Amino acid sequence: MESGAVLPSLEIAYDTFGKLNDAKDNIIWVCHALTANSDVADWWPHTVEEGKFLDPERYFIICANFLGSHYGTTSPLSVNPETGKKYYYDFPRITVRDMVRCHQLLAKALGIKRVKMLIGSSIGGFQCMEWAIMEPQFMEQLALIATTTYSEPWAAAFNESQRMAIRLDPTWGEERDDAGLNGMAVARSIALISYRGGSAYNATQQEITAPEEASFERRVHSYQQYQGEKLRRRFNALSYYRLSEAVDSHNIARGRGSVAEALKKIEARTLVVAISSDILFPLEAHTPLREHIARVEYHVIESEFGHDGFLVEHEKLNTIINNFINNRYI
Repeated sequence: MESGAVLPSLEIAYDTFGKLNDAKDNIIWVCHALTANSDVADWWPHTVEEGKFLDPERYFIICANFLGSHYGTTSPLSVNPETGKKYYYDFPRITVRDMVRCHQLLAKALGIKRVKMLIGSSIGGFQCMEWAIMEPQFMEQLALIATTTYSEPWAAAFNESQRMAIRLDPTWGEERDDAGLNGMAVARSIALISYRGGSAYNATQQEITAPEEASFERRVHSYQQYQGEKLRRRFNALSYYRLSEAVDSHNIARGRGSVAEALKKIEARTLVVAISSDILFPLEAHTPLREHIARVEYHVIESEFGHDGFLVEHEKLNTIINNFINNRYI
């Protein structure tokens, strides 16, 4: 690990779709977002379909669950072979570069030396960026969606507030799989505000009719509770805590002089896509990518769904990426 910590063993969960062609030049590698998994069709709606940019009839698509996640790759709930017990709080802090090193190990194990395209959104974009800098020849094309070169204080503030919520859970600190889950549910409700922003909330969570008298219960209240509970049922707080720290550690300039110097190492033909209403990684956060990557194409998707626009606006995204893959400029 970058920290100097050592994992004595490593498991990596991954999914594939489609078939590898004889020339082995139809591989698309997807790097997933924060609480997603390696089953791209599960969390990225209408992308792994015929005619879409992850068309399994045309491409061999691979996605690996990243280090520290809850969905099969070594994480805080994995057993440390040296102790015979689960890591829990002893699981080391990880960085995005650590995640990429795991992806590289998997690619080597699978005999994959080069991919047609490497694609990722949000923290998935962090991974793609780092990989393109660490191993510039690995990808022919690179797609960076709703992402940034550095976790700004604004984004890190949301993450620290989420960790504060988890630490306040009375079960946090106990060595049990469900430790901190109620705190994580609160953390998720905080995160969602940054993912959606005011435009999305005001468009989707308005009351159906005006009340006849003062009401203290709002539609959005149940929405926040539902979103927190939904993550509580499928994830774990120890992974969530470590992954939020990994997000905060992201800075492609670290040890490389500057953002400009780091981005100049990218050789792949690159697509950058921003979401107009994204308050987590706003339009200006994409400016360094536009200015310092040698071969770059830039698009803005107009959407009221904020950062989550990369999930919601799949039709617009599909048009942009399909044109990019096929070397059509729009």
